[in-house]
Amino acid sequence: MVVMTDSRVLLTGFPGFLGSALVERLLERGDGPIACIVEPRYRDRAQRRVDELTANVDEDDSIRLFEGDITETRLGIDDPGETFEHVEELYHLAAVYDLAVDAELADQVNVQGTRHVLDVAEAIDVDQFHYVSTCYVSGRYDGVFTEEHLQEGQEFNNHYEESKYRAEVAVQERMEGGFPGTIYRPSIVVGDSETGETDKYDGPYYLLSLLLAQPKWGSLLFTVLGSENAELNVVPRDFVVDAIAEIRTQNGSVGEVYQLCDPAPLPVPAFIDTIAATAGHRTVMLPTTKPVARTVSGLLQRYGINVEPAALDYFDHPTRYACPNTRRALSGTGVEAPPFESYADRLVEFAMTDAAGQRR
Repeated sequence: MVVMTDSRVLLTGFPGFLGSALVERLLERGDGPIACIVEPRYRDRAQRRVDELTANVDEDDSIRLFEGDITETRLGIDDPGETFEHVEELYHLAAVYDLAVDAELADQVNVQGTRHVLDVAEAIDVDQFHYVSTCYVSGRYDGVFTEEHLQEGQEFNNHYEESKYRAEVAVQERMEGGFPGTIYRPSIVVGDSETGETDKYDGPYYLLSLLLAQPKWGSLLFTVLGSENAELNVVPRDFVVDAIAEIRTQNGSVGEVYQLCDPAPLPVPAFIDTIAATAGHRTVMLPTTKPVARTVSGLLQRYGINVEPAALDYFDHPTRYACPNTRRALSGTGVEAPPFESYADRLVEFAMTDAAGQRR
């Protein structure tokens, strides 16, 4: 028997880091009920998150969970056309967000999964398809990468970047045929700028993990050749979800690409100094090559220190990001990317006091 929903919003990627926050924001704006496709293995976790979001609402049915799998045709749902026939907007956030992901899994989830979601979106004739990509579809593009760029012959740091690039190419190809898509490209996403809250300790958190494993009076950090000329572009999760929630209401957003990045990011050395100073650590910078730094990072992982060797490629990343479409769309709305220095203390404090102990 097909279970139908009258939801006009459908989302993949719940209860993930961004998906969960976006559902919360859309509900605050009155867009419920929201249907969420959830892998069976994450059903219990998703239900716990639903209970948290609806704890203060009696007999609430604002989030409806449907078991499915984006790696399967029709998303593993018997008749998605009938199940979701009332859906007008589809948000696709489900992906493997892992710099060290292998090529096969990256292709299966990020590329083929996106194609399957696109097929369902076309089958139910959505009014707007919202795809969350990443600024790092740029790969190692040497220069300023704007919303107009995509297929530039770039090389990639890892399979994650390449798979997200291929997925966005698939979305843009359908948009060229009249499909009503909107693409959002966040840069590196960290915790909430007000509370520091996160459940995803990657990216800049690797730096913090390395610091916290050492004494405050003297902590050793790597610096790789080229880092002095590179930028680390970071945005907080609340900015990303607020920007998506704001842009999707605007006329003219269909067919557009929006880079959700910091228009004035810190250079890598200043970023490292900010993290260290906020954590109260005196640091000694050790110049080295990336091969050596990768080897040492791999050894540190064996001792339980949360560092990822693949992250080192972002310390000499040659690309800078511009976001003219986003700045125009958000002008006058009050939604803007805050400077990293303005909320770094909240990120560090939350990570250092996280009861789950993931900070280390």
